[in-house]
Amino acid sequence: AGPILAVGGFLVLPFVWSIPEALVCAELATMFPEDCGYVIWVTAAFGPYMGFLEGMLSWTSGVADNVLYPALFLEYLKPLIPVLHNSFLRGVATLMLSLMLTNFAYLGLDIVGTTSVGLMVFTMLPFGLLVFMGIPQIMPELWFEGFQWEELVNNSDVHWNTYLNTLFWNLNYFDSVSCLAGEVEDPGNTFPRAMAAAFVVILSGYLLPLIVGTGICIP
Repeated sequence: AGPILAVGGFLVLPFVWSIPEALVCAELATMFPEDCGYVIWVTAAFGPYMGFLEGMLSWTSGVADNVLYPALFLEYLKPLIPVLHNSFLRGVATLMLSLMLTNFAYLGLDIVGTTSVGLMVFTMLPFGLLVFMGIPQIMPELWFEGFQWEELVNNSDVHWNTYLNTLFWNLNYFDSVSCLAGEVEDPGNTFPRAMAAAFVVILSGYLLPLIVGTGICIP
């Protein structure tokens, strides 16, 4: 269906899903400024059993999700560090990286916050460079290459489940900040500003590299 479907998704879904979610989370985090976050939201609405279930399911989801990132990071490093092609050495490196990141959680929120900002900057730098260097070379007609309305109507070449799940996964998780709401000074003012800034950073981080990367013709 062409790149325009991906670009369109990142233009539409943030306003349909991300902004309402961010506003709800900012309001609830202000109303319940506790570190247990969405667990206390569910407990207040549906009782302690559902609150426990929410906490347990969220923990399980977090473990299953976060365990992927060290392995994915090392996968990116394989071209630069050939020894990572060895499955045993890659497993050892994954374990060491996981233990190192876990240790940060025991050092306190100040260390976690500073490290998170540093990792974000480190991660976003290549994309920022791509956008900076690629903007002058954008050819907008490339975004519509291969796009046909018939494909959207007939669902012949679009995997809608994968498409929507990917968009949702990338533009979700604003509720995560509620887990440290008890550490935030003046949450009534801080959370709305933080959510607005996070929305801009997240949308820019996905949309700008996407429109540049799909709008450049590589010889």
